[in-house]
Amino acid sequence: MSTRVATIGFFDGVHRGHQYLIRQVTEAARRKGGLSLIVTMYPHPKAIVQPGKEPRLLTLPDEKMALLQGMGVDHVEMLRFDKEMSLLTAQRFMEEVLKKQLDVDTLVMGYEHQFGHGGGSMEQYRAWGRACGMEVVRAHEMEGEHVSSSVVRHLLEEGNISLANHMLGRPYSMEGTVVKGHQIGRTLGFPTANLQVAAEKLMPAHGVYATWATLPDGSRHKGMLNIGRRPTLDNGEETTVEVYIMDFAGDIYQQSLRLEFAERLRGEHRFGSLEELRHQLERDAQQTRSILA
Repeated sequence: MSTRVATIGFFDGVHRGHQYLIRQVTEAARRKGGLSLIVTMYPHPKAIVQPGKEPRLLTLPDEKMALLQGMGVDHVEMLRFDKEMSLLTAQRFMEEVLKKQLDVDTLVMGYEHQFGHGGGSMEQYRAWGRACGMEVVRAHEMEGEHVSSSVVRHLLEEGNISLANHMLGRPYSMEGTVVKGHQIGRTLGFPTANLQVAAEKLMPAHGVYATWATLPDGSRHKGMLNIGRRPTLDNGEETTVEVYIMDFAGDIYQQSLRLEFAERLRGEHRFGSLEELRHQLERDAQQTRSILA
């Protein structure tokens, strides 16, 4: 049986800090002639421990799995986090899940990361590991800026796409199903695809964004996205996500659309008339083309 080198975490966003840790795991596995394993979980532990306090997610389970698998690891294990698991002490989790179930030989722990009910010190994790035949090592900390999922969430909620993308190491993205909208955009010369996005996905700040839109056939188009309550159209409290896909005409209702955020153009404003709004959309479209050129 090959040596198994693992790390564990929620890894929401699979940002540059996570990537740095995972590279340490794959390198250690290669040195030992073994296999690399990433252990993650779903739902967010806070959804079980503090229901209603869990954060919106940067990456839904499928997105996260694809990103983790794309990092050249041998195996990704997604555990179902439930009440029973939330009550396991770190020692029992290491014995019952990491050792017995997943056969981990070396555990690389992220900088300042803890797991298990009640947590523990690094010395305790090492001692518990030794007791069940597992080496526990602390990962090196990434030098320079502090990158965390909560910092990325905060940046997106502020609309700071550029810095959020820098911390993620790629554009923030989301997928949704195209549903019927109010179809007012087409009367203004900007027909939009209305997207239904999973409620647990984090939505960036209201406003207009330059995005890349990937259609079901794999083709990629420039897109101008609006997230918000459309105050000029008296949309009430409902938040809509609608994208004008440039240089495209076709029926994509009930199909899936993927958006990658490039830059925020502006916040949401109430305009005096539909004509005023149309002129602004023309300026937004010009700016979008220029950003994505």
